[in-house]
Amino acid sequence: MAITTLPPEHTARPWHQRLPVFRHRPGDAGPDAIDVGIAVACFAVFTLPLLVGTVSGIGSSPAIALFGAAAVLPLIFRRRWPLAALVAVAAVLCLAAVLGVRFTPWVSNTGPEFGVAVLTLADRRTRRESLLAAGVALLALYITGWVATDLHPDQEQDFVQLLIAVPAWLIGDMLRTRRDYRNSLAAQQRHWAAAEERRIRAEERLRVSRDVHDLISHTLSMVAVRSGVARMLLDEQPGEARQALGAIETASRSALNELRRVLAQTREPGPELEPGDPGLAEIATLVDGLRHDGLVVEYQVTGEPVDHPALLQTTVYRIVQEALTNVVKHAHTDRARVEIRYAPHELTVFVEDDGPVADTVEPDSSGSGLGLVGMRERVSLFGGRFEAGPRAAGGFAVTAYFPIDKDADVH
Repeated sequence: MAITTLPPEHTARPWHQRLPVFRHRPGDAGPDAIDVGIAVACFAVFTLPLLVGTVSGIGSSPAIALFGAAAVLPLIFRRRWPLAALVAVAAVLCLAAVLGVRFTPWVSNTGPEFGVAVLTLADRRTRRESLLAAGVALLALYITGWVATDLHPDQEQDFVQLLIAVPAWLIGDMLRTRRDYRNSLAAQQRHWAAAEERRIRAEERLRVSRDVHDLISHTLSMVAVRSGVARMLLDEQPGEARQALGAIETASRSALNELRRVLAQTREPGPELEPGDPGLAEIATLVDGLRHDGLVVEYQVTGEPVDHPALLQTTVYRIVQEALTNVVKHAHTDRARVEIRYAPHELTVFVEDDGPVADTVEPDSSGSGLGLVGMRERVSLFGGRFEAGPRAAGGFAVTAYFPIDKDADVH
């Protein structure tokens, strides 16, 4: 069985593209030491004893040697041309029977040559082709045997070729089926690996999209608010205007650095989180920054704070950040409330605003469409629940529930 692998210059490809492929092709199955060894062994065991006189045969020594060599010679090329090898072996057996030459110790020149040819054909060709060719060869041998019986009544003839061909064909067909099955498994593994790689890449693109959206949306909203403050105070209160411009500069530099970090991960994937990623402790700083922009934010923590995994903390921070950004962009109000609720088996994030009922607009209706979708996807990674919608009293509310299981990993 030949094993074909990709050339060395393709070793940089993904592992599933470098899996060995088990298959036979007519162009890569040339004679080797095994083929030559089989042919030599058949000649030495079944024809050579007749030439040295150990066993008697029928016919002259040159004829016995010629037919013995002609019967085993096709076996050397059996893997490259299996059909031609079977035809050649059958032709030699038929001609020997017609001429009355017995080059093996047994009747009808019974030997392994015909069985080896049938096995190779069943191994390397389709089931239909090998059955048809083996059947035609057997039919030719039987017809020739009946003719030889009339031509040489003093010689015995038997018809044991069928007993040799059937097990040989079954073994060859089993080898071919087993190889096809292994090829199918290898193809499925490559397909599954390629699908897994596409899924990982899609998730990475989605993660980067969410991070960039959260970062840019929040920063630009703050820049827009403070730019408006600076414009209105530029003439009357230049000190306040300079303070607003300084906050814009600081926020812009911070957002630029974080954006560079996110984009760097797309080129050189690193750990899931880096030391600079915000967590639960940074929510207070986020709220304070929005308060300076004129938004009155009530921040409340309920329950006993717990040191949750870093990924969960960053997810909660991003949800609060996106929800407050939507308040600034869409709610038409200057009041909002943020609450973090700690419970033994659940962490709840609650953000609401006091916008008027008539002016309440779902945050994604005029934006990129990534806000609520991104928050819902972040929550689903932890097996949590996400709710968002208008409040009956006015405004909009966002609630995220994260189940807490200290013994389970994030899936």
